[in-house]
Amino acid sequence: MSELEHRFIEGDPALPVLLLLHGTGGGPDDLLGLVDHLSPGSATLAPAGPVTENGMARWFRRLAEGVFDFEDVLVRAHQLADFVVGARERYGLGERRIVAVGFSNGANIAAAVTLVRPDALREAVLFAGMTPLPDPPLLDLSDSRVFLANGQRDPMAPLASADRLAGLLAERGASVARSLHPGGHQITADGLAAAREWL
Repeated sequence: MSELEHRFIEGDPALPVLLLLHGTGGGPDDLLGLVDHLSPGSATLAPAGPVTENGMARWFRRLAEGVFDFEDVLVRAHQLADFVVGARERYGLGERRIVAVGFSNGANIAAAVTLVRPDALREAVLFAGMTPLPDPPLLDLSDSRVFLANGQRDPMAPLASADRLAGLLAERGASVARSLHPGGHQITADGLAAAREWL
């Protein structure tokens, strides 16, 4: 199992397992409060981002604000995918649904894993995410489902980049659902309600 510091909390085996992926500077506990809004009773797998930037945990390196180190994105996407594959065995998850729930940087790494490792992750809820890779491989994602919630005035995850991500996923056959709000870089109550219905 690819080693990532993490928390695993048992839940109802009839419900999906939520893979919680925090934003920059966060940690494994950050998104636990979302579980009751999205899928009450679900098991949760909450790893910590392995990269440090000025003392803040992240999922991959960046060269500047909004400028990703694409080589590192790819390396870290495979690292997280291997972690998920290993967690299935370690925690006896079998063929249960694993749904990534990511915010900001966590949404971006979830998007990257969805694009490059459908063997590990086929469902993702992305809050305030954007395109993580400029030219991902042309894999068959026809069994993948992705929900994107974005703010129309988000300075950190511009809507044009979220639109590009939705297009990349759809071009590869993924089922894409979207929820837009008029605000910025945040998770909204409406977004949570739409994500719960999508789940």
